[in-house]
Amino acid sequence: MIVNARMYSATPDAKNAWRELFAWVLRRATLDWEITDYDAPAPLDSLWRRDDLGCVMMCGLPYTQRMPRPTLVAAPVPALPRYEGRAIYFTNIAVRADAPFKKIEETFGGVIGYTVPNSMSGYAALRRYLLGYRAQCGPKLYRDAVGGLLNARQIIDALIERKIDVGPVDSYYYDLLKEGDPERAAQVRTIASTPPASIPPLVATAQISMPELGRLRDALLAVGAAPDLSSLRDALKLSKFAFPAPTDYDIFKSILDEPQQLAGVW
Repeated sequence: MIVNARMYSATPDAKNAWRELFAWVLRRATLDWEITDYDAPAPLDSLWRRDDLGCVMMCGLPYTQRMPRPTLVAAPVPALPRYEGRAIYFTNIAVRADAPFKKIEETFGGVIGYTVPNSMSGYAALRRYLLGYRAQCGPKLYRDAVGGLLNARQIIDALIERKIDVGPVDSYYYDLLKEGDPERAAQVRTIASTPPASIPPLVATAQISMPELGRLRDALLAVGAAPDLSSLRDALKLSKFAFPAPTDYDIFKSILDEPQQLAGVW
């Protein structure tokens, strides 16, 4: 079984910190699993389709779409005050730091970027947020849209390179980018955010015994208070792991399935 934190490996330092943290978790849980690299541009869809996932971060939207649904293991709780000690995140709507825009309405008529249609933060949450502006601003809010940007990093790169004017960035990813690459993070800024949503969880697609799952969850629970993990928690802006219910993610599928959601809103 494999372990991977690609979704929130925003920088090389973050990737290494996740590897160290999960190595500690596996030792404590006495699980001989493999911490696997799966770096961009390898498609996350291919990773999430695998049947040997033991503890892998997965976007909440594909988590609700895969059948049978993966086992929900745990979810990270970011440490910054914005998250209120909950396993949540936001979609930041970002622009270049030197752009004139102060609010989302000022970006209308420009070029918007997005990631892929099965991404909650990079696509669905943004589209739902924009639906509220259609009545007052018309059905076509942007003159063009650039899709297929692989992840939040490519959204940020496209902003910096002036290929797009505005785009969605996972808030926790951005927090980790600010920690590990503050110079790049400072080249964009947030002008709006979506309401909070359940953060991408750690899931398993492999057949895990109840004793294994129990040891894994106990080890993840211990992360929040372990003195020897203090520096890793700081590096990852991580407070602890929580254990949300699978139903906490059901709203993601309904967001995508809303008839109006399927209409063009760019």
